[in-house]
Amino acid sequence: MSQPLADLRAQIDSIDRQLLDLLNRRAAVALQVGEVKKREGSPFLRPDRVAQVIDGIQQVNTGPLSNTHVAAVWREIMSACLALESPIRVAFLGPAGTFSEQAAIAYFGSSIEPVPCVSIDEVFRAAAAGSAGYGVVPVENSSEGVVSRSLDLLLHTPLHIVGECSLLVRHNLLRLSDSLDGIEAVYAHPQALAQCQGWLNTHLPNAERHAAASNAAGARLASTNPAWAGIASDRAGAQYGLHTAGHAIQDDAFNRTRFAIVCLPQTLAAPAASGRDCTSLVVSVPNRPGAVHDLLMPLKNHGVSMTRFESRPARSGQWEYYFYIDLQGHSSEAHVAPALGELRQLCAFYKVLGTYPLSE
Repeated sequence: MSQPLADLRAQIDSIDRQLLDLLNRRAAVALQVGEVKKREGSPFLRPDRVAQVIDGIQQVNTGPLSNTHVAAVWREIMSACLALESPIRVAFLGPAGTFSEQAAIAYFGSSIEPVPCVSIDEVFRAAAAGSAGYGVVPVENSSEGVVSRSLDLLLHTPLHIVGECSLLVRHNLLRLSDSLDGIEAVYAHPQALAQCQGWLNTHLPNAERHAAASNAAGARLASTNPAWAGIASDRAGAQYGLHTAGHAIQDDAFNRTRFAIVCLPQTLAAPAASGRDCTSLVVSVPNRPGAVHDLLMPLKNHGVSMTRFESRPARSGQWEYYFYIDLQGHSSEAHVAPALGELRQLCAFYKVLGTYPLSE
């Protein structure tokens, strides 16, 4: 026989009080950790440590909470405790309600000091100048490929990658009413317009399409005119008081965007190996036959898997290219380090963009 609802609620209330006591005890220890870090000059944020803690909790999880839910809960707990040690300022493409903000919260937790920026360039500038400790920038979409501006800025700024976050991106058509009638224009980031072009061609073939600085900026514009709509997240819709006239309108149901977490090396050095890491680099090779083939041989010889290989024009006027490469493994690992050493000898240009834990 099941227990009465009142008894079950009383049990939950009792457990909640126990949880609160344990969380405050954890926070008190975190404050002590913060004092030790200050004395030692150690970084407050350690992505490898965060990954290690979450992985350890997931391994002992017996349910009914899923590992995904457990990871989200513990990331928030660690975010709140870290904010007690030292608040973290995080720059992202704004305004409020963007997927970049969502990625920032997914990675750092909600206890951050948000620094919304008007462009990806401004995100890099804020992190490089120190007005934000970290930046969150999109680098790749499963439908539209790489975000070229982010790659260019990774090449030309002193920032390096210390982490990543992958989001399942669901685009919604947002406006002041919940109908598709009377929509004259749709505003969104160019990537979002491209990711939804099939749906737009079918359902709004006569509506003008306008590029906005971000999806949230498009949603903000849609909130000012009943004949306009924006393509953005549920979060942006709530932020600007909009209805969802079309839900999940992206052409690819499994559309994902990968974000990089960037900062200055003096803010945080490359995280230690976590066991599930990626090393990103950009290289160029002399313009001679077989140069690209030779570039890949050290990786093959040392058993290093390459998970991404992208080319970008060097803009030198000489038909030269930079190659952006993601490798499986940490740059300090026994099979990766010698491969990188040999690869570097073959390159006319070589820069490690970061070595960091993979997202869950």
